[in-house]
Amino acid sequence: MTTTTTNDTPNPEADRPESTAGERPESTAGGYDRDTLRRGGPRRILAGVAVGLADYFDVDPTLVRVGFVVLTFLGGLAVPLYLAGWLLIPEEGAELSVAEELIARERVR
Repeated sequence: MTTTTTNDTPNPEADRPESTAGERPESTAGGYDRDTLRRGGPRRILAGVAVGLADYFDVDPTLVRVGFVVLTFLGGLAVPLYLAGWLLIPEEGAELSVAEELIARERVR
């Protein structure tokens, strides 16, 4: 004789989709696609370039910051790269980067 039992208590885990480790959501509260490069966010320290790069490449922001420090001591390359990132990478929630805004402002004149 086979006996089956049913459990009438709801399981909240059953309604959630399964997620895998390392999987990023397709969009965030800012409404942009996580696969686009944006700077800023709640973990920013200076201009948000390191956090933006870390989010884009799905690594810890501390690794990117350490990379900038190492590049600073190995010839000072980090300073122009960071400035280029600040100029060319749009801020979270913005459509245009700082450089694109400056160019657009000059075209209006």
